[in-house]
Amino acid sequence: MPIFEFRCNDCHHQFEQMIFPTLADAADGDTLRCPECDGRHVQKLMSPGSFRPHGISTGKGGFNPPKCARNGS
Repeated sequence: MPIFEFRCNDCHHQFEQMIFPTLADAADGDTLRCPECDGRHVQKLMSPGSFRPHGISTGKGGFNPPKCARNGS
């Protein structure tokens, strides 16, 4: 499930919310409430994506290149 970041326009508290498919309209911030002040004026923030630039973690602190990568690239 995607996690979105929000900011309350009333108290300026920033929080994250996991959005389930049944709450898809909540991703707009219309039905969410601030967990700090219970305000309804929340705004969805732009957040950076998450990715692994050098393949998949080996669990040993290193990364293995994907099998589809060419050698020397």
